[in-house]
Amino acid sequence: MTTEAEAAPAAPTSRTIWARRITDGLEPKNVIVALLPVLGGLRYGLPGIGWALFAILFAAVVPTLIIRHGMRKGTVADRHVGHRQRRLTVFPLIMGSVLLSFAVMIGLDAPADLTALVLAMFASLVPILVITAWWKVSVHTAVATGAVVCLAIALGPLWLLLAPLVPAIGWSRVVLRDHTAAQTVVGAVVGALTAGLTFWLAR
Repeated sequence: MTTEAEAAPAAPTSRTIWARRITDGLEPKNVIVALLPVLGGLRYGLPGIGWALFAILFAAVVPTLIIRHGMRKGTVADRHVGHRQRRLTVFPLIMGSVLLSFAVMIGLDAPADLTALVLAMFASLVPILVITAWWKVSVHTAVATGAVVCLAIALGPLWLLLAPLVPAIGWSRVVLRDHTAAQTVVGAVVGALTAGLTFWLAR
C-alpha cells in the first residue's frame, strides 16, 4: 500500500494532470487565502477583510515561507511536504505561526468569528500532528472540510454546497499517490470535527 511521496509517480495522463491541478489549486494555503476574506468580508465588511489579511500572513504566507526554506535547504522535498516524518518538523513551526496570530488577534480584540476561525485552524493541526507520528493523514482534505463546515456555521447551510470539492480533492491526492483513500477520509473527518467544533464553541 502506497503511503509515502517517495513512491514512483504515475506516468502523466489526462487523469493525473487534472489531479495535479486540483491538488495544487486547492492546496491548504489557497483554501485559507480564499476562506478568510470571504468570511471576514461577509461578516464584518472592510474591517473584516483587513483582519483576514492579517491572519493570512500568519496562517498562509509564513507557513509557505517555512516550507520554501525547507525546500531550499533540502529538508523538505516538495511544497506539499509529502514525506511524513518531515511533516513532524514543519508542522510545529506552522502551528506556532498560527498561534501567534491568534494571540495578537485576541489581544487587539479582532472580530470574534475571525479569531475563532484562526483558533480552529490551530486546533485542527493538533490531531493531525499526533496522527502524523505514525500515519500520513491528508492535510488537504482536513483543511477543505474544515473550511466548508466553518463557512456553513458562520454564514449559513448553503455553503455546504461547496462540500463536493472535498471528495474531488481526496480523489486528486489518491490519483497522485500522495495518500490512500483512507488517509483522505480520515483527514476530512478530523478537519470537519476539530475545526467545526472549535469554531462553533469559540465564536
